[in-house]
Amino acid sequence: MKVLKCRLEIDDLDSFVADLGEVGDRHDVTIQAFDSRYVADRRHLERAVEFTDRAIDRGENVARDRAVEILLYAAGRRQIDRALEMGVGEGENRAVVLVDGGSDGDEAAALEAVESLGAFVEREPTLEAQDAETLCEFFEITDAERAATDAPLSALVRERVALLEVEK
Repeated sequence: MKVLKCRLEIDDLDSFVADLGEVGDRHDVTIQAFDSRYVADRRHLERAVEFTDRAIDRGENVARDRAVEILLYAAGRRQIDRALEMGVGEGENRAVVLVDGGSDGDEAAALEAVESLGAFVEREPTLEAQDAETLCEFFEITDAERAATDAPLSALVRERVALLEVEK
């Protein structure tokens, strides 16, 4: 799995999603773009990919599309409408684009292709600072829960990803 931390300027979301799908098909990889405010850290996305692959292998996936299943796990939700909040939208986005599959060479080539899309503005360190308020609100992590543990917020978010597997 590779990630591209960047800034995107998306004029037409449907067109952008279609472009990502074409790049993924061309390089035999799965691509999913996230609003970086909803991503706790790289490990958050790695866990989502791990649970997705396990669900697909067991025939327990909810979505037919692997990229959507990754989004569901990353969001810790089975409802696609709620999980879509975690994705990018039209306008300017601080984003994380996940590319997974094939080989390292396929992933690297796909990342280059994503950078050549019209929506790509520039690489930017989008995961270096967490938006704690957004993460807590989206993943329903309460102040009491945070006070009850010395675990970092990213670990609590990853717990939500794991709990989705348990709640199925």
